[in-house]
Amino acid sequence: MVLKFLRAAGKSEPAATPAGVDLAAGRRAFIQSVGLGVAGSAIVGPAAFSPAAAQTVTDTDILNFALNLEYLEAEFYLRAATGRGLADSEVSGTGTLGAVTGGRQVNFATSAIRNYAVEIASEERIHVQFLRSALGSARVARPAVNLTTSFTAAAQAAGLITSGQTFDAFADETNFLLASYIFEDVGVSAYLGAAPLISNKSILAAAGGILAAEAYHAGTIRTVLYSRGLYTPALRISDARDSLDGSTDLDQGIGTATIANVSLTNPANGQAYARTTSQVLNIVYLNPSKRPGGFFPSGLNGTIR
Repeated sequence: MVLKFLRAAGKSEPAATPAGVDLAAGRRAFIQSVGLGVAGSAIVGPAAFSPAAAQTVTDTDILNFALNLEYLEAEFYLRAATGRGLADSEVSGTGTLGAVTGGRQVNFATSAIRNYAVEIASEERIHVQFLRSALGSARVARPAVNLTTSFTAAAQAAGLITSGQTFDAFADETNFLLASYIFEDVGVSAYLGAAPLISNKSILAAAGGILAAEAYHAGTIRTVLYSRGLYTPALRISDARDSLDGSTDLDQGIGTATIANVSLTNPANGQAYARTTSQVLNIVYLNPSKRPGGFFPSGLNGTIR
């Protein structure tokens, strides 16, 4: 499956804040922590952030890594749900500001799926706004995002299409669901993997809140895919993701006609899986060596890239 990846790779503002989420309080805590220069977190081991045996990164570095991923999700869902992406005022920052290639409003045939897309898009935009406000002047700009050939490469690698064919993530609601599934579970594992590296407890609590929201999103996508009997393409996508994050088995399909698996958890303890940033980069770059490409053709902005 790794070889397949190597060959293939070449609504407006939300009306209201979701109930129970005190964005103002969380943002204040974030800003206070980041503004004061949060302490670094030691990451030991070659599988962490680079081939180096050990590195030290700050909470700011980790938040900017998360912001890069939130840019990707927000741009994908906003375009699919509303036909428009993030505003110019929501993407500026340090590093090179990149354009978004592709994306358009999906012609949803099912009102429930359209409503899911609108809800997720709204919440992903809030995540971007939240992290940007927390980071202040330290926030990174949106890097270049590819929503066209990246999905084709991923779909070819997963065996959903053959060489020479293209996969349009915005062609219809089925393609939209499969495209969402390509990276939706990755966000959950990325936040969980970063949790032990965050030194500030206020930031950790807020990141945990975002993780929970991402898990709701992933569960929604997995459940709808299951309800449509899309077990085989989901398993192929899962196997393709797993081929990029090392020798361990950190991924699962959505189940079979007789057994549902809409919660991606470790059967040994019932907990979600965690990925290191290196594993996440391999997936979003669509290659096993952390070279820029895939969904981020010019790489991420920030220290962890």
